[in-house]
Amino acid sequence: MNTEMQSREEMCLLAASMFERGLTPGSSGNLSMRLPDGGFLMTPTNSSFGFLDPATLSRLDDDGEWKDGDKPTKEAFLHLAMYRGQPELQAVTHLHSTWCVCLSCLKDTDPQNMIPPMTPYVHMRVGPVARAPYKRPGDESLGPEIEKIAAKHSGIIIANHGPVVGGKSLRDSVFAMEELEEAAKIFINTKQLQVNVLSSKDIAELDAISLRK
Repeated sequence: MNTEMQSREEMCLLAASMFERGLTPGSSGNLSMRLPDGGFLMTPTNSSFGFLDPATLSRLDDDGEWKDGDKPTKEAFLHLAMYRGQPELQAVTHLHSTWCVCLSCLKDTDPQNMIPPMTPYVHMRVGPVARAPYKRPGDESLGPEIEKIAAKHSGIIIANHGPVVGGKSLRDSVFAMEELEEAAKIFINTKQLQVNVLSSKDIAELDAISLRK
């Protein structure tokens, strides 16, 4: 198990990697993880993934109250709702990544499974991706809806906003988010084409070896 300092350093390292590859522009996006001794570590409000300092990351207690470090992201409630909805989650990633945001703006997507299973990878890492309704950024009335959806989905796309993904570790959450972004890109680029999708038998086989377990 990582120490708190190792967790802080890992969060900054993974955040910088996403920033450098253009997955989270400006000061958008936020990360969180459970700490070994209880409570949560989160990225601060109005901070850039490219310039985080391990010493100033936000620390919250088990109830989500800010304890020390810089003030936490204004979207902390999204993360806390994910943890309440699926208590086994150890980390949550929220981005405004381009292809997932594009997907969040499309009409007529399946609210229970926004990305058809064209490849095995998003299903193995994320599972069916659900849609949450639009609320203005920072509107905490979205929290109960996220909590309800998170009980059955570790991947959620907020309409006209972006994706939220939970995982069994921060690294798994980030990798799952990156897989979701690639799957959204594939889906949008093939949307007007005739494509093969995986069968229910294929999906059952993937569930048996799921990386989410």
